[in-house]
Parts: sequence; structure tokens; C-alpha cells
Amino acid sequence: MNDVTGKITAEQALLIVERLCRKGGGIRDAIIAEAVSLLSDFTVDEVANDVFDALDLIDIQDCWDRAGAAYDGTTTSPQDAAVDVIEEEVQPFFDQVERYHDLGMIEQEAKYCMGVLLGIYRFQQESEAEIKQLAADLPAEYASNLLDSWWTRNPDKAGAEAMKVFVRERCPKWAGWVEKG
Repeated sequence: MNDVTGKITAEQALLIVERLCRKGGGIRDAIIAEAVSLLSDFTVDEVANDVFDALDLIDIQDCWDRAGAAYDGTTTSPQDAAVDVIEEEVQPFFDQVERYHDLGMIEQEAKYCMGVLLGIYRFQQESEAEIKQLAADLPAEYASNLLDSWWTRNPDKAGAEAMKVFVRERCPKWAGWVEKG
């Protein structure tokens, strides 16, 4: 029985953690502290690399496979398929930014947002992925939308200034965006 934790599924482990958390007290505090620690353990560059890789590794064949006529009579262009594929890749990162906000982890939200922006910026500047032929400006549009959402949720002047400095220094071709924030 000593190795039972090594033999349970991820779903079972989650149920155990949820049950322990509901019991309250010191164990609940320890679980929350560990969760906050886990959620805070990332760097801007790690997130940027993850975003870059997610976009850079898109297989153009996915767009071609989605393009064309569907059974319901609708037609999807390769460009529209590219929009869908890119959105599927960036959405989990955007969702994580929102989760940080919902948790009140404002510093982590800003830091993670910076990583997402940098990853998209690097993709725009460095990638030679074929998907860029179908949707050259789309990643930057998503980045702009992410930044606009961040500005709306975070009126703190110090945080806004830090974001402006970050974009100017790490995403210089997008520096004009931060003047409106």
C-alpha cells in the first residue's frame, strides 16, 4: 500500500486533493500554498518559448485538410482554416492569462501575458512556418487583442508602465501599441 499514490490516475489524484481541500485546516492551507507556488513558477521566456513552439510547429497540412467544401454545403478557405488552427493554438495561453486574473494573481497575469506577447512577437519575426503564408498578420492581431484585454482589466499605473516598458524593449515593432494603453 505504500506506493498507492504512484498507481492512481490523474483524475483520482485530483479527487483526493479536492477532498483534502474541503476538509480545511492546515492541509487546505498547504494545498493552496503549493498551488500558488506551482502557478508562480515560470519565466517570461519559458512562456514565450512555449507560445513560439505552439505556433511554429503548426502543420500547414491541418489547414489544407480543413479547407474545402463541407457536408453542409459550406466552404472553408485555407485562410479561414488557418484562423481556426492558430486560434486553437493560442487560446489555451489566453485562457491562462484570464485564470491568473480571476485568481487575483495580478503580477503573474502580467508576467504570463508578457510571455505570450513575446512568443507571438518572436513567431512574427523569426518563424519560417508555412502557416504565415496563409495568415501573416493574424498572430499580431491576436497579440493586440490580448494586450487590449489586459489594459482593460489592469488599470494599475505601475503595472501598465511595466507592460509598456516590456513591449518597447522586447517587442519593439509593436511599441506603438502601448501608447494607447
